[in-house]
Amino acid sequence: KPDESDLITHQIAADGVGLIVHGSNPIEGLTGEQVISIYLNQANNWNEVGGDEDEITVVHKAEGRATLEVFLKQFSIDNTKVKADVIVGENEHAIKTVAGTKNAIGYVSIGTAEADIQAGVPIRLLPLDGIDGSTATVSSGEFPMSRPLNLITVDEPSQTALEFIRFCQSTEVHDLIRSNFFVPITSETDA
Repeated sequence: KPDESDLITHQIAADGVGLIVHGSNPIEGLTGEQVISIYLNQANNWNEVGGDEDEITVVHKAEGRATLEVFLKQFSIDNTKVKADVIVGENEHAIKTVAGTKNAIGYVSIGTAEADIQAGVPIRLLPLDGIDGSTATVSSGEFPMSRPLNLITVDEPSQTALEFIRFCQSTEVHDLIRSNFFVPITSETDA
């Protein structure tokens, strides 16, 4: 934030935020404009965005959720204008809601969604503007809706702190990052 100019960020991972629908929903993907129209209740039937004749159930995140902030920023949406049918908290709450509601749409951390899909939960990650929602596209930088996960220092870090930061950015911790459903980054020293 502007008043935090004395803080330095050191990215250690990324978190992609992807759109999810029920696994039986035939929609092949959405554009940013379509997502905006769904969340602002300008489109309330799947047939208005290329899907079947079914009313859309809009699942939205509660205030204070990082995925909410990423979503709102991506689409330049004022949260007070969103017309949600269901307000959820954590990713798993959103996933369970969409998995249990055939015509629902929501958004969650991509890594969490991929793990649940692999475990058999009946959801699908949708492409956004033609780009697959996946940890691979977050890792490559292609997927547009993501956020960095950072360690923060006040001013330049000490040598010891810098060594710890480099360790947190190294391939040695990629397994820990993935186990928390985030996307590892590679530090300049690993490249």
